[in-house]
Amino acid sequence: MFEKKSKDSLKVDSEIDVFRPAKGSAKVIVGNGVTIKGEISKADEIQIDGNADIVINTDNLIIGSTGELKGTIQTDNADIWGKLDGNLKVAGTLTIQEQGTVSGIIEYQNLQIKLGGQIKGEIKSSEKIKKITDAPKTESLSENISKEQKA
Repeated sequence: MFEKKSKDSLKVDSEIDVFRPAKGSAKVIVGNGVTIKGEISKADEIQIDGNADIVINTDNLIIGSTGELKGTIQTDNADIWGKLDGNLKVAGTLTIQEQGTVSGIIEYQNLQIKLGGQIKGEIKSSEKIKKITDAPKTESLSENISKEQKA
């Protein structure tokens, strides 16, 4: 009923798990010294430590201290230690660390800049987008006109 696994079979199982990503994770790392051009989409997390000129759509973006990113970026959260230049839209929090610089057209919901961090360009703070059902109901123009005509 209960079988003991040999030490060798345990070793093989653990080695295989090291090379298998966790289910549901999609992480992209552009290492220091690497240059990439193109588009990355449907990634849970992207970390840029090299040079990238790309279009990105991700949940979390991290630009390391050696990272330089140019392009169009849409993310939920961004943590900038290096340089970012481009069209950036952050639905959640944009954090610029001590040595981080962000420039271009920037739209964010929440912003945190550490002492020494820099932000330049066209900067816009956006509100959370409300669902149509949450918006207050207003009377239509035709209803207002008919009320005025009756009065």
